[in-house]
Amino acid sequence: MAAQSVLSRPAEEFGNDILCSVDPKALRLTKHDDLIYTKFREMFPDLDVQSINEDEMKSDQGKAKWRPFCEQFKEVVEDYSFGTLLRADVTMDYSEKNSILTSRIQFLAIEIARNREGHNNDIRSRFKPTKKDKK
Repeated sequence: MAAQSVLSRPAEEFGNDILCSVDPKALRLTKHDDLIYTKFREMFPDLDVQSINEDEMKSDQGKAKWRPFCEQFKEVVEDYSFGTLLRADVTMDYSEKNSILTSRIQFLAIEIARNREGHNNDIRSRFKPTKKDKK
């Protein structure tokens, strides 16, 4: 109960502390994580979420496959189509070279899969809270 209370506080209060201390498999990005993950893996069972190929994702064929996935969340996920930055390679930090502009629902689907499939597990060891984060 105490953990739920703490995690309901604004994310700005924590900096990277949550990402560094919580097992990514237990992290919930939305109240619809289970649905997003299930539908994502139904439509993209073989997509390697460790390294996203932007050219494939944004090709005509990629857009044709992603569009129906995204549109099914139009009434489910608030701001589902807003632009969001996604790390192309899960093993690297956000940078100009490693960031892809995607829709919010694409970001959520890929990051939920990364969390559940263990691809974000090393975040806790790679990133330690800074003094600024501990305020």
